[in-house]
Amino acid sequence: MESIWKESLARYRRSAVVAKLVIILVILLVALTATPAEAAPGQRASTDAPVLNIGHRGASGYAPEHTIPSYDLALKQGADYIEIDLQMTADGVLVAMHDDTLNRTARGPAENCTGLVIEKTLEQIKTCDVGSWFNETYPQYANPDYVGLQIPTLEEIFQRYRHSVNYYIETKNPEEAPGIEEELLRLMEEYNLLKPAAKHWQVLIQSFSAESLQKLHALEPSLPLVQLYSGRETSETIQANLASASTYAVGIGPSKSDVDADLIAAAHELCLDVHPYTVNDAQEMKALEAIS
Repeated sequence: MESIWKESLARYRRSAVVAKLVIILVILLVALTATPAEAAPGQRASTDAPVLNIGHRGASGYAPEHTIPSYDLALKQGADYIEIDLQMTADGVLVAMHDDTLNRTARGPAENCTGLVIEKTLEQIKTCDVGSWFNETYPQYANPDYVGLQIPTLEEIFQRYRHSVNYYIETKNPEEAPGIEEELLRLMEEYNLLKPAAKHWQVLIQSFSAESLQKLHALEPSLPLVQLYSGRETSETIQANLASASTYAVGIGPSKSDVDADLIAAAHELCLDVHPYTVNDAQEMKALEAIS
């Protein structure tokens, strides 16, 4: 997409661009041609702001979601960030998993691989195969190498990519997982990601839970946080919440269907970025660009 200029948030923050960033969460990464490092500092887009592609659960349209091959493929396709949903195990380990249960994507012993993630230990979860379901569901993208893939821990993801990628992390079900925020911050500190997150937005943290984000803000006020809103909201109800969100967040994440010019203007008035989800094709992306 020649009209889409992509550069890292770090360079965006150092540039003279005034328009606010619209981040598009993309499952099916479309026509990606450049990584953030390839963009020239100070370059301007026709929309006066960069549009970044987020590998939603990795390249989850082409590989099993939240697996290392999915993240690798997203980066190969040109994703600017890899998105990681966090669940907590019974023994307090953060793992990359979207659903609160293992039922949809896990295969293996029923006592280990069905039911709530938070009721299973890491040892149990590591017995589960989270690749075979993808081959069954999407035979056109099936790969024998996906069979037997394991659920990665957040620490394993940090160990693999270190500072070479940007992370877009979501705390899932935090009310059911006390301590999830502290463990996330502990791992970010251990892998020296707190300062890059604060300074360059190398790590963005999002959640539908205002309480979780407020807790993170209280523990580490410098971190960039994004308040998510469900599809049950409207532009008007989100606008009514913006003043509150602006006290702890740098951006909002509405459903793409709730994004209109009034919402963007109201958010920008409070210096909040707008991060729509989930955009799956170029036409949707261009439509949102036009609004912004």
